[in-house]
Amino acid sequence: MKFSGTDTYVATDDLMIAVNAAITLERPLLIKGEPGTGKTELARQVSQGLGLRMIEWNIKSTTKAQQGLYEYDAVSRLRDSQLGDARVHDVANYIKKGKLWEAFQSGEKCVLLIDEVDKADIEFPNDLLQELDRMEFHVYETGETIRAVNRPIVIITSNNEKELPDAFLRRCFFHYIQFPDMETLQQIVQVHFPDIKSSLLTTALTQFFEIREQPGLKKKPSTSEVLDWLKLLLAEDISPEDLKRDGATALPKLHGALLKNEQDVHLFERLAFLARRNS
Repeated sequence: MKFSGTDTYVATDDLMIAVNAAITLERPLLIKGEPGTGKTELARQVSQGLGLRMIEWNIKSTTKAQQGLYEYDAVSRLRDSQLGDARVHDVANYIKKGKLWEAFQSGEKCVLLIDEVDKADIEFPNDLLQELDRMEFHVYETGETIRAVNRPIVIITSNNEKELPDAFLRRCFFHYIQFPDMETLQQIVQVHFPDIKSSLLTTALTQFFEIREQPGLKKKPSTSEVLDWLKLLLAEDISPEDLKRDGATALPKLHGALLKNEQDVHLFERLAFLARRNS
């Protein structure tokens, strides 16, 4: 079972090596990188490329590890007991299966995505150590042990918002998705916009990298944002000549797709002001 990318996802050699190493080692693949570099999409493409079902667990700040295993609805059981419902005699009726339970009991191998693990409490990764290591957990209410029938391919994403525990990192295969270089980004764009003219693509990406490398930028635009920007440029039929900037127009065309906070917009406005003053 080897992942080699898909027709709609440009995977670099080192990324494919990381995915296949994690599959071989049967360890979770921990993916870090800037927001918008395709970490979540990677899991979907691994699922598609290998022909496997994907189970997605989106982590929030309030998510607890136990929710990935199961939740016991004691309140509903109490209410049913007061109403004389016969369901109350079987505690299993009040067990809600989590995403890990679903993945462990899948009839065939699947891809389990644990998305943005660093959004949760710092104890969240530690609370999943044993379950992800042994691929099993115990249900105390019913006395049963849930074991993985087919060990899932686990992909965990992180935006690097907080440090993850060493014990958790030790159990993962780690890969950092570097921001693509010009050549790789051209390949990514051509997958999404196969009919884009080379002159527009070269001019737009040159300007995009100039913006990304501007000192003082608070949030650098990402891969997903340059794709949105190019989609707008094509929709507005903007030519390479229209994209050229001078001192009076330091802000790029349709800059709202690239610059996502007022500090960065003001930065380019100041650059334009300084350029006009010095001209």
